[in-house]
Parts: sequence; C-alpha cells; structure tokens
Amino acid sequence: MRSAVHDLLPPAVRRSLVKLGADIARARRKRRLTLAMMAERMGVGLNTYGRIERGDGSVALSAYAMALFVLGFGPVLADIADVRRDEIGLQLDDAQLPKRVRVRKTPTTL
Repeated sequence: MRSAVHDLLPPAVRRSLVKLGADIARARRKRRLTLAMMAERMGVGLNTYGRIERGDGSVALSAYAMALFVLGFGPVLADIADVRRDEIGLQLDDAQLPKRVRVRKTPTTL
C-alpha cells in the first residue's frame, strides 16, 4: 500500500529519493553486505530497509541517516543545509545590507 506522502512529493524530490536509495543499495553491495546485515546493523526491519533502497519517502529521515552511517559515510546530513552554502540565503542577506551607514549624533551635555 502506497502512503499519502508519495502523492504529495514533487517529482524532483521523488527522483532524488529513488537515486539516494539506489546509491545506498550500490554502496551496500560494494561492501558485500546483505539486506539482512544492513537491517540488523541499522536496527530496523528488513521491510524498512528495503523501502530505503527503493527510495520510499515515508521512511523516516533518521533511517536514511543511519543507513549512510552504517555504510561509513559519516555525518553527511550535517552539511546539506549549512548556512555557509545557502546561496539564496546569502543573497538575501546581501540585499538587506544598507546602502549607507550613518552615525547618529547624540546631544552633548555640559
């Protein structure tokens, strides 16, 4: 049974998840790990791990993160939305910079 999440995801997101799942599957096979070995090391059921390799969008992000960790990719999710690499955010910051900076004069007291 397909979840409602699948219907809500834009096609580009679905394609990205399918590619991620295929990449995880390929990395697992390169390491000579079985589906059962991966599921056990991740602490999830065999069915859940199979859904990860299929790129199912209803699987928790933490399960994808654990799969990447087990495969030795480390904390790859930490840099995905890093503010230093957020080009749109950086452009918005630049757009909000003032054109001129003025120093306010404070009244002097005698």
